[in-house]
Amino acid sequence: MKKVIFSILTIISFSIMSQTVIAQAKITHIAVYVQEIERSREFYTKVFNFSEIEEPFKDGLHVWLNIGNNLSMHIIQAPWEPVTINKNNHICFSVPDMVSFISNLNKLNIEFGDWPGNKGKINVRPDGVQQIYIQDPDGYWIEINDEY
Repeated sequence: MKKVIFSILTIISFSIMSQTVIAQAKITHIAVYVQEIERSREFYTKVFNFSEIEEPFKDGLHVWLNIGNNLSMHIIQAPWEPVTINKNNHICFSVPDMVSFISNLNKLNIEFGDWPGNKGKINVRPDGVQQIYIQDPDGYWIEINDEY
């Protein structure tokens, strides 16, 4: 009987350990390569109201921003090399109030449009979620939606 109990406990133990080893990965941050760090810092803090958080490098080439949900955005300046930019490759932020967000874009003179590229238009997905698209100072595409 002791052998059976020992065998069952061994199997359970290995089962628990194997689940721990194959834990699902999670995202912790997004890194954005930029040409001018101050220009990008101003854009992301003014447009999205992200707050700056401590970064370990302290070299003037990194800015870390709190983007919510225990995630951060790392803005990294390096010698600029042109990048291929395509709207299909974008990041997305969700906002609680699209009208207020668009009002802030207008105040900051930042153009927005729908997926096809119609300026000033809002895209509505089949599930009713509203989406707009903007570009940051380096041309990266950003989707903003109200799926908050």
